[in-house]
Amino acid sequence: MREVSFEPTFDGWREQARRLIEQGVPPEEVVWRESRGEEPETRGLFDEPAPAPAPAPAAAELIVPRAFVALAQEAARGADPERWRMLYSVLWRLAAGDRDLMFRRDDPDLRRLRRLAEGAAANATGGSAGGAAAFVPVTSDLDALAAAAASCRGCDLYRDATQTVFGRGPATARAVLVGEQPGDQEDLQGAPFVGPAGEVLARALGDAAISRERVYVTNAVKHFKFVRTPKRRLHQTPDRKEIEACRPWLAAELAVIRPRVLVCLGATASKALLGPDFRLMKERGRFLETPWAPKLLATFHPSAVLRAEDDAGKARVYETLVADLKLAATAIEA
Repeated sequence: MREVSFEPTFDGWREQARRLIEQGVPPEEVVWRESRGEEPETRGLFDEPAPAPAPAPAAAELIVPRAFVALAQEAARGADPERWRMLYSVLWRLAAGDRDLMFRRDDPDLRRLRRLAEGAAANATGGSAGGAAAFVPVTSDLDALAAAAASCRGCDLYRDATQTVFGRGPATARAVLVGEQPGDQEDLQGAPFVGPAGEVLARALGDAAISRERVYVTNAVKHFKFVRTPKRRLHQTPDRKEIEACRPWLAAELAVIRPRVLVCLGATASKALLGPDFRLMKERGRFLETPWAPKLLATFHPSAVLRAEDDAGKARVYETLVADLKLAATAIEA
């Protein structure tokens, strides 16, 4: 067995992992020991000498998917001591040429690492204090998650909303579309994207050759936030506290589905997964590799088409939305 002592950070693990890969040491022969600035371990007179590190082959370079790097960076911030073993196990298989590994939904190490990454990301943004986490069951059943979400009291939005609006679609979906929050009709009917914005989305998906029945559609926030007027309820954008409070539900949905492609519809959905500094107009229309999915694409929310000032503006926004969805369609079928 090879005992590896290292500073328990992503950089500390990466340095040791790269060396082990170069030496061809398999995961089952490695014991990971977090040093945390301790004094170096002294060796006894009759202990076996530590093996000298072998030099890396001159022409060899370890190249891994950026999705793995993003996942490793987030998971390394977690608290599970097994995370180093799991990371090295995944790295070993990637180095051996398993190019489809990051797309697998059922790999136990990847599932556990993604849970760790989601928890670490939530803690970093304050999502662990209160919120929906206490209401989310440990399950891989979307119906069970939806049933539990109906009783969520993770923030105050449930007080005025008619009901929780959970995601809809197959657990086997290759793509997940995430919007901001339910609207008036969604709140009344209990399903996402069934109002005017949903009609725009359905038309855009059709023009992009994406079957809505084969994708999972959800929102970053599961309750309708609004102000009431004498005639109707006016949509209000969720604030950061409400987005973070509801994030555990979205994380649970993504953990079950494990999509190949994740499409964020609008700025709120994008910031819910990528942080408050994300800028939609700067990053729109190009793929990002994240712990949530190997390919994430941010685009306009369908309601942006409805809010455009004139017909020409509506047409421009709609054409951009369809063009972005066509990029997603290509990645879905890749």
